[in-house]
Order: sequence, then C-alpha cells, then structure tokens
Amino acid sequence: MSTNLLQPSAVRQLSRREVVDKYPEVSPFVILKADVQRRSLRYTERALATLDRKKHQVNVRHQFAISSDHGEAVFPFSLLLRDGTSVISGPDARAEAPYVVDYLDGRTVIVDGGEIVDEVEFWPQHDFLDKFTSSGKPMWQIAGFSRPQRLDFAPYCYCHFWDNGHGCRYCNIGSLVKKAKETGSIDLRLAPQDVYETVREALKQTGRYVNILLSGGSIPGADHTFEEEVQVYIETLQAIGAAFDTRRFPSQLVASAFTEKQLERIYEQTGLLSYTTDLEVLDEEKFNWICPGKAETVGYREWRRRLIAAVDIFGRGRVSTAIVSGVNMAQPHGCSSEDEALEETLAGVEDLARHGISVATCAWNPCEGSAFHKQKTPSLEFHVRLARGIAEIARQYGLDADMDNYRRCGNHASTDLLRIA
Repeated sequence: MSTNLLQPSAVRQLSRREVVDKYPEVSPFVILKADVQRRSLRYTERALATLDRKKHQVNVRHQFAISSDHGEAVFPFSLLLRDGTSVISGPDARAEAPYVVDYLDGRTVIVDGGEIVDEVEFWPQHDFLDKFTSSGKPMWQIAGFSRPQRLDFAPYCYCHFWDNGHGCRYCNIGSLVKKAKETGSIDLRLAPQDVYETVREALKQTGRYVNILLSGGSIPGADHTFEEEVQVYIETLQAIGAAFDTRRFPSQLVASAFTEKQLERIYEQTGLLSYTTDLEVLDEEKFNWICPGKAETVGYREWRRRLIAAVDIFGRGRVSTAIVSGVNMAQPHGCSSEDEALEETLAGVEDLARHGISVATCAWNPCEGSAFHKQKTPSLEFHVRLARGIAEIARQYGLDADMDNYRRCGNHASTDLLRIA
C-alpha cells in the first residue's frame, strides 16, 4: 500500500453529529463514549462546585490514575451516561478540543463546541472509603474504582517492562508510578490482609458490586517466567476469596501471559472466574515495535498461543484480550490509512473469535508520559466502525459480553453494542 496516503490529521474528519447521522444503527451513547475517550474533557468551575466528596467519587488510588496536575486538583473520577454506562476520561490540559462538563439550568451536562450534547452524572461514592484496615491503611488507598459497580485491586502497581525502557509505547504507567513513588502517595504492593478487609467491608453495601477485577504491572523476573507475578495474584485472590462463602466469586484477572501450568494453578487455588491477557495490537511486527517488553519476554506468537490455551482452563466466553484501538496507526511503522488499520484489526479479532476469545477495545488517546504522546489518534468514525465490526464478529461466533459487559465494565464500545443488540 502506498505510504503517501494522507494521515488522519490531514483528512477532514466527520464531527460527532455527522457520525451519529451516518451510523444510525450505532447507539449515540456509544459514539459519545468513544469521542470523549479520544478527545478527553475538562470541568468548569460551576461543575466542580457541585462535586460532593461524600456523594460523588473523586480521583483515588488507581494504577493508571490520571495525574492531578493535568487539570483540577480534585475532579470526579468520571461520568455516567443516561443509558447507564460509564465513560472514563479525566481532564487533560494538553487536549486540543476537549469536551466540557458544565452545570447549566440545574443539570450537569456535557458540552461540545458550545452545544449541550447530553445530561451526565458523577459516579456515586462508595460507602467504605473513610474506613481503615487493621494495619491503619485507609481503604481508598487499597481499592481502586475505575468502574462505579466494580471493585478493582492493583496488587502490584509497577510494570517492570519499564526498567530498561521497554514499556508499551502508548502507556504512561511508568511515569505515573515514578511520580507516585517520589511523593509516597501509593504503595507498590498491597498487603493481602488489607485487601481482604476492604472487600469484606465493601460487600456490606448490598447490591453495589457485580465484579472484582485484579490487574497490575508485569513482573517477568530475570528468567522471564512471571512466577513472582503469579504468586502475587494467587495470594491476593485467596485473600479476596476468604470474604465469600462460595467456592468462586465474580472476578476477572488482567495480567501477563501465563503458561498453562501457571493458569491451572491459579484456577485451582483461587476462586477466579475469568482471565484476560492483552495483546494490545493484532499484528506481530507492530506488536514487536509497540510492546517491546512483551515481545522480548514472551513474543507475539507465544503470547497469542497462551491466550488461546487459557480457553481450555477457564472456558469459552471467559477468556478475553484487549486492544488499544487505533494504535496500529502510530507512525512511522503503523498503517498508512484507517481502512488498512481497520482491516488488519478485524482480521485479528475474527481469528481470535474462532478460538472462543472475546476482544475489547480501549480508544487510543496519546497520553502525556507515554512514548506516543505526540501522536494523533484516528478519527471518531474509525473507532465507531471498529466497535461495530467487533460486535458483529462476536455475534457471528456466539461470544457474549457477560464477563466484560456494561455493568462489569461499561467502557468498551463494542461490548456496549452487544448489550443493545
């Protein structure tokens, strides 16, 4: 394909309204979600004046937390749309044309170019955040809340792919954790007992939580076996399981690509129900460039093989991977057109679907602190076409969105489309 094709930034892109009109079969909430993710947002002083820390969730401990100096010192973690799904985005002072969250005529609204797009809500606060564990740790420092209805734990916050500068190029976790270590604002390793006590307290809020997710940075070790990372998750999952009366509990692990023996050990020794390991980009050459740490420790083909092998352990529909949608257009080695990037990605999605693996998308927003922070994300239309294509493939192969649906996650456009269908 010619390398002289215009890049997305040089082609007139359709506005959100034009995309809504062009794709009437796609929910306008899904389209808005994707556009907020790729463009970011900011809050007016009027909107922030309505923020009540006792009622609303504000930015708290999270592995991929947005640095507060990107905007307001205290801001809502994110927003609920009227269809009940969440959209996750924080204020970014670098954003060229962010959405604006304002408070007008007694309503919290999201505004684009001076036009009110829709009414939104801040996420409701959790009942237990002012409680302390027996070790004296505030529980808001133990649990992360990247979804309103899910408990998140990052048992180990640092990704060791960053040790030699081989972190994924779209990711800024290394720079954020470095800053957090300097300020002492987070512990890199959670104590299992603190996690157990936090889960036990959280479950007193009857009906609030539908899933528990564990995720963290990769710990490959000198021998690239990830054995320490496996043990961290086993210990944490066992602590969580002690808070339940049942053998298994609603749960998802997002982690490195473990071997079959390691996954069998996790499955047998804990109550884990589902497993995700992220390929990030569905092309081997681009994977090697964009995810150098993953490439040198496991490699694309072996990472993919281990992902597929996990289906025999957890079952069809309980294994998934995520991709950073549009990152395969990063330059200078990415696709030269949106059509090419879309074709490449959907071919990879269908290949995984044949093996019973679901694919979720996270819209690429080149963030500060990442190697790609000066790049441009593809158009809104690209993200909508990709979400629609992934949803169609999931229907074709009978893959539902139960393990990553709008209540357990609510941040992936393709799984939202499955719910609507």
